[in-house]
Amino acid sequence: MTHRHTVIQKSIAVLALLGIWIGVYCLAIRPQQLGWGATPEELARPLPGDNLVIAPILTATRAVTIVGRPQNIWPWILQIGYGRAGFYGYDLIENLGSPRGIRSAGKIVPDLQRLAVGDRVYMSRIAYLVIHSMTPNRFLIWADAADPPHGAFTFGLFPVDENHTRLVIRAHLRYHWTDSRILLDLFTEFGDHVAVPKMLLGIRDRAEGRRPEPLAAEGAEIAMWVAALLECVAALVLLFIRQRWWRAWTIALLAGFTLLFVLYAREPGWVGALLEAAILSGMLFDRRCDEHAQTVLD
Repeated sequence: MTHRHTVIQKSIAVLALLGIWIGVYCLAIRPQQLGWGATPEELARPLPGDNLVIAPILTATRAVTIVGRPQNIWPWILQIGYGRAGFYGYDLIENLGSPRGIRSAGKIVPDLQRLAVGDRVYMSRIAYLVIHSMTPNRFLIWADAADPPHGAFTFGLFPVDENHTRLVIRAHLRYHWTDSRILLDLFTEFGDHVAVPKMLLGIRDRAEGRRPEPLAAEGAEIAMWVAALLECVAALVLLFIRQRWWRAWTIALLAGFTLLFVLYAREPGWVGALLEAAILSGMLFDRRCDEHAQTVLD
């Protein structure tokens, strides 16, 4: 077989990998993530802001139960933002460079409670959303400045009884298919499933008086994502440089599944670490086999 035919075969194999990963994400992972924590009733319930975005590509409803009344939870929501109280999630990423420091607030900050319709809430140094509307202790809606908006995010507080409240966040996003903003949209597509549940849990823990997660634990989780991504990239490289590349293809397939697992499964960290160790062991075994085969040929 010629070198050109081998390259074509390997390229087709890589495309097959991408197709399998995207298929698993779209069919098995994405539908579950879009409704994380929400009940069927909450998924079907109309919310303010539902009609702001025309033909959204992403519509997600996530929810969590919090011990507390809406008026006790509302201040935590009102002060969210970059350069404000943070996002109560992955501080090492979301608050990087924030003038208020890397840590999200662990208490109510009085000077961050004054927000009005039309005010900007920054998501990063340069990206912001605008307060579209609010009903204190009930609803808060962020939207981008376009008319009509490409993105809108609704926070809703729904009392369950005297001591419990459901916090629901609904997101609508229409992608910018024709300009460079599609890159940010695609990042949001994959990252939103990770960031929003983390924020919901961060609000819950603070409203219930728990201490925020240590930065070391957060850093370990992020490091696991990076390690899984690097293993996936390395496996793809090995696929192209190995002569007996079907074994490398299998390792790459499993490395991609491991990356999806550590991002979205929310299992204990040690489970992901074991999977990543298994992938690394497979790569080392593949290398030894390749070296042995080369020695036999020589």
